[in-house]
Amino acid sequence: MRADFLRPLVIAAGLAGLIPAGVQAQSLPGGGLPPNLAAAAASIANRAGGGTAGAAGTALAAPPGDPGTNRLGSTTEAEAGAMAALPLGEVSRASGRPTAVFGASLFTQSAAASSEAPNPNYVLTPGDRVAVRVWGAVDADQSGMIDPAGNFFLPNVGPIPLAGTRSGDIQSRVEQEVRRLYTQQVQVYATVLSAQRIGVFVTGFVRTPGRFAGSAADSVIDFLVRAGGVDPSRGSFREISILRGGRQAASVDLYRFLLDGRLPALRLQEGDTIVVGRQRALVGATGGVRNNFLFEVPGQIMTGRELIEYARPLPSATNAIIQGTRDGRPFSRYSTLSEFHSQRLGDQDVVTFITDRPMQTVRVTVEGSRVGPSVLVMDRDAQLCNALDYIEVDPTLADTSSIYILRASVAAQQARALAEASDRLERALFLATSPTQGVAAIRSAEAQQISSYLQRARRVVPEGRIVVFSGGRCNSIRLEDNDIIVIPERRETVLVTGEVGATRAVLWRPGITVADLIREAGGLTARGNMNSIMIRRASGEVILDPREAPRAGDEVIALPRIDPRNLQVAQDIMQVLFQAALAARVFVPVN
Repeated sequence: MRADFLRPLVIAAGLAGLIPAGVQAQSLPGGGLPPNLAAAAASIANRAGGGTAGAAGTALAAPPGDPGTNRLGSTTEAEAGAMAALPLGEVSRASGRPTAVFGASLFTQSAAASSEAPNPNYVLTPGDRVAVRVWGAVDADQSGMIDPAGNFFLPNVGPIPLAGTRSGDIQSRVEQEVRRLYTQQVQVYATVLSAQRIGVFVTGFVRTPGRFAGSAADSVIDFLVRAGGVDPSRGSFREISILRGGRQAASVDLYRFLLDGRLPALRLQEGDTIVVGRQRALVGATGGVRNNFLFEVPGQIMTGRELIEYARPLPSATNAIIQGTRDGRPFSRYSTLSEFHSQRLGDQDVVTFITDRPMQTVRVTVEGSRVGPSVLVMDRDAQLCNALDYIEVDPTLADTSSIYILRASVAAQQARALAEASDRLERALFLATSPTQGVAAIRSAEAQQISSYLQRARRVVPEGRIVVFSGGRCNSIRLEDNDIIVIPERRETVLVTGEVGATRAVLWRPGITVADLIREAGGLTARGNMNSIMIRRASGEVILDPREAPRAGDEVIALPRIDPRNLQVAQDIMQVLFQAALAARVFVPVN
């Protein structure tokens, strides 16, 4: 094998469509391909999965059960299969089992300092400090605490009952009492200086139990925050007790606060104890839900209806998958949402809400020379030829006989086929044995050269083009979601490239032949051959018969001559070249 034989292996740019059946690399009499190149190209085309939506409507891609379509370790594509949609505002949510306990974020920030001045809704109690000043007919200036009887003593006025008064009403309350004695020329100013300071014990399943100082205006949550919050792995957010004098004064369920904003109407006092109980059973919700958390079961069991109220599944959710443990054995159940309402959930169960219903419509994008809208929403069984009736074009600008489709699933298949062909060729090169050191040195140089080429070939990004027009006729094919229908613009030139003197665009005119185009492009190079000419239509259709009349918008590609003594290696390299051009309309020349 000689290194110089690699140089002529240059495939044409832009083999973007699938070669139509019946003309795939066939040996043509007279002006056709040489038998050796025809055989190699035919083998490559067959292994590359080339095909077309022919006149009889043949499927473009291999059927789902075709050997080699699904491989070990690859993703199996299922049309309209089950999926877990995410909320619109949380597209970056990590997939998998939920790990955050509902309500734990309530204690993620450090405790704020207690305010000296309470809010206007604070109700005064004995021990609170207030200041009152009276001037005019009588002068009085006094600050101090409300006594145990709930009164504040003001000189020249007497005791004023303030316990039970809102902080925001202290001004009017003091004015009312003063004007009972002094009806004229009396001005009053009253304010709350600070609420009563108290100490509260916080214990149970919290991060840092102990005694914490605060204000009588502080809530249970304020003292829980000072204790580091409920321990999310051991403590309960639903069973929090407030003990006073050894008896339970109130019970707190933080879910009522988190969901409805409600807390018990209880003012903490000096010496009170807040006890966080042990964690109850947890049930997780994930998938198509707004709240993907671990929820604490309010009683012994939780029903599916309760979990739905907490997790709030998305409108697209249709089914639920329950996974957990029953009697020490793995447990799993699949149900519709209506059936899930009555399901009983146990500790450590995880419920995944999914969408398991076929889409009724597909969304198709229209690109290229169009006049109307660029997006079509159609029934899921819509055919391309029917869809074209709804696309408005300017017939003088649009080449309606060269329409093609770009499909993501076909692009993935092309990328996989290209990668496998490259890997196969690389293994054959580097694992081949050599009879002598001289032959080994030559093969090593050739292998390095081809390896450099393969690195460029692997960077090719397939476009997933599907040829749907052959012979100017639309071949029926069902549209898939996110398909792109491309309507090329009419062109007046023919691009001549490959093994020619100069790549150039030649003005098309009636009666022009391939030989005329080659001649106007400077003729063939020493490696060119008139028997190795390929014509690619604007639709991606490939013609290997040089006697075919070119059309405006075509590309005429002069392929290189292949040395028959190196047919097997040429066939392997041609496969990579063919698939790269087939997938992405690009040259990947071997230097």
